Amino acid sequence: MNIAILSRNRELYSTRRLVEACQQRGHEVRVIDTLRCYMTIASQRPTIHYKGEKITGIDAVIPRIGASITFFGTAVVRQFEMMNVYCLNESVAISRSRDKLRSLQLLARRGIGLPVTGFAHSTQYTKDLINQAGGAPLVVKLLEGTQGIGVVLADTQKAAESIIEAFRGLKAQILVQEFIKEAGGADIRCLVIGDKVVASMQRQGGEGEFRSNIHRGGKASAARLTPEERSTAVRSAKIMGLNVAGVDILRSNHGPVVMEVNSSPGLEAVEKSTGKDVAAAVVSFIEKKAKPGKTATRGKG
Repeated sequence: MNIAILSRNRELYSTRRLVEACQQRGHEVRVIDTLRCYMTIASQRPTIHYKGEKITGIDAVIPRIGASITFFGTAVVRQFEMMNVYCLNESVAISRSRDKLRSLQLLARRGIGLPVTGFAHSTQYTKDLINQAGGAPLVVKLLEGTQGIGVVLADTQKAAESIIEAFRGLKAQILVQEFIKEAGGADIRCLVIGDKVVASMQRQGGEGEFRSNIHRGGKASAARLTPEERSTAVRSAKIMGLNVAGVDILRSNHGPVVMEVNSSPGLEAVEKSTGKDVAAAVVSFIEKKAKPGKTATRGKG
């Protein structure tokens, strides 16, 4: 098969591992810088060009779309869909997962456990919004934040009010969420491929840090999941429409709650902490599923 990986940097661990896995399994593979693609949008003959040449002969695409380029990145994925190329994660699913509010609403509608979450435009009823989310302490999140950036723990009612008003004064869109104290600054990253969890790790925040992100100094170790956690992770990925996803779960007193569903999960921490060859599992899934025109959206939506 001819496989293309959409990635801005071929030296990133995840991109390198996917290239290696493709080559080890006998596939042709090329890394394409998403932002250097340009498209011709025409009825019946959509095309994508890269570095002055038209891209042809691609059987499958692995999108590694960074959050900062979601709009253009999903447009490129959508163009491949219009060209009847199999995309591991489709454009609509990527967009859906990147919209924190939309993804939480979709998960809630399907009965997935979530931290109680509040969202508002006006600051006129900030106190009531805080109460609806369970009161302080609570977490205030920027909708556009990634890797733990733009996530603040407000310990008191007054602190929560001040943080919310400050963010809204900057015209930032925010969520307020119940603080799951019993999680102890740890979460579980479940790597879902198709209909199963292929690897899972616990990420533990540093001392005094409630965020468990590896980018913020969190430590990773292999995790053993309960059947409920495994089911929650798989269901969450399916609700988003993602074939490959990193589902972040907190262990609360009332069962697993989902914090986020990531459409381009990093492979380094999960492979090193679990010893699992996740990259090979991704390529194996593509081998089973990739057929011309086999996409649910075909560029729609």
